[in-house]
Amino acid sequence: MSEAWREERDSLGVVRVAADALWGAQTQRSLQYFAIGSEIMPMELIHALAEIKGAAALVNAELGLLPPELAAAIAKAAAEVAAGRWDAHFPLRIWQTGSGTQSNMNVNEVIANLVNERFGTPRGSKRPVHPNDHVNLGQSSNDVFPTAMHLAVLRRLHEHFLPRLEGLCAGLEARASEFAGILKIGRTHLMDAVPLTLGQEFSAYAHQLRQGEEALRASIPGLSAVALGGTAVGTGLNTHPDFARLVCARLEQDTGLPLRPAENPFAALAGHEALATVSAALRNLAMSAMKMANDIRWMGSGPRAGLGELALPENEPGSSIMPGKVNPTQAEALTMVCVQVFGNDAAVAFAASQGQFELNVFKPVIVSNVLRSLQLLGDALDSFAHHCLEGLQPRREVLDRHLHRSLMLVTALAPRLGYEKAAAVAQYAHQHDLDLQSAVLALGYLEPDEARELLQPERMLEPASGEIPEKSESHPLLATKRKPS
Repeated sequence: MSEAWREERDSLGVVRVAADALWGAQTQRSLQYFAIGSEIMPMELIHALAEIKGAAALVNAELGLLPPELAAAIAKAAAEVAAGRWDAHFPLRIWQTGSGTQSNMNVNEVIANLVNERFGTPRGSKRPVHPNDHVNLGQSSNDVFPTAMHLAVLRRLHEHFLPRLEGLCAGLEARASEFAGILKIGRTHLMDAVPLTLGQEFSAYAHQLRQGEEALRASIPGLSAVALGGTAVGTGLNTHPDFARLVCARLEQDTGLPLRPAENPFAALAGHEALATVSAALRNLAMSAMKMANDIRWMGSGPRAGLGELALPENEPGSSIMPGKVNPTQAEALTMVCVQVFGNDAAVAFAASQGQFELNVFKPVIVSNVLRSLQLLGDALDSFAHHCLEGLQPRREVLDRHLHRSLMLVTALAPRLGYEKAAAVAQYAHQHDLDLQSAVLALGYLEPDEARELLQPERMLEPASGEIPEKSESHPLLATKRKPS
């Protein structure tokens, strides 16, 4: 901004504002009193506020509350803000009033000044459009800011996160199918267990992430219910009774996102359960992604002194001192992001618990952390899918060696020999560095053909009967409807 200044007046007096700034006195006061950190309000939130302002202006004109020419001018300026044309004029920090009032006023002031200049009046004149009386008509920061929170999160969820999550899940499912015939040793407690296929292992990763996707999609109806129309405390004072419904309908038509007025506006202002639910679902997805990434980097460890069962893509040199070293960097990046998502969720959960009476005043930190988690985790899942999952390859000879040297194949002998004799076979093989077939023959427990038949890993991949019990739907805990008391 330039060094020239103009004077503006608000309800507290005169404020000097940079001459080329589109914001006004209330934004300037926030800049002065909240120079805390460097994190500015997410632009997605600003753009969502502007979309609401444009829809609100047109609805207010439709309701006969705003002159049509002013409404059209406000809607045009709001559309420019929503498109990102004026991003440089939204400098306020996240760390401000907990209702987001100052950022709401920042949007009101910028839109008003854009309109007034186009009507031939100078910035700061508040004529013919006033930031409060016209741009903010029918709204309070207490209801419009949380509405923008939901709109911004819904957009990032639909446009950014879910497509990236779908890409990784589809990639994992494809690799699970590709690896269906590759046997490997299972591990529990980081120790050898019984066999499974590499495909079954990857199917678990896909299923865990699909469960997280299901939980995230289940949060969408809660996000779709917005606080608009509640104004200051939920009563709807100073707004038209049809305002919220009509604005939501217009926004849904314009954005393609599902929006409706909250059933209980008092709860929508005072609490943020919907956003906390989204954050918790992201935490659980990060939990599953952490497990997957750690497993894959363990299987890729080595290549000669680790497990070495997977060959991971060699994307970049891994060391500034050790020539030829390559590290599992995509797994490292993803797991660091998961840790950050855990922290973001902890902040969201605590902040969402801090509503006092009719308003939660931790709104900026809640929305910024949810948006950050969506951005980071979406990017990291996409990066992992393209730069690790697509290029990794099984090292079949290592998988086969680990499989056939494992003592835990002895589990298949337990139904035939009993637990005690099977344990004796494993102990004898371990003590004498033998394979299990040699050990069971040395102990005289089985004939060669039977030992060879029982110790085939391919026979150990499913229940002995090949049948899976059907799930019972009659259990009372599976009931979906609460019975009347």
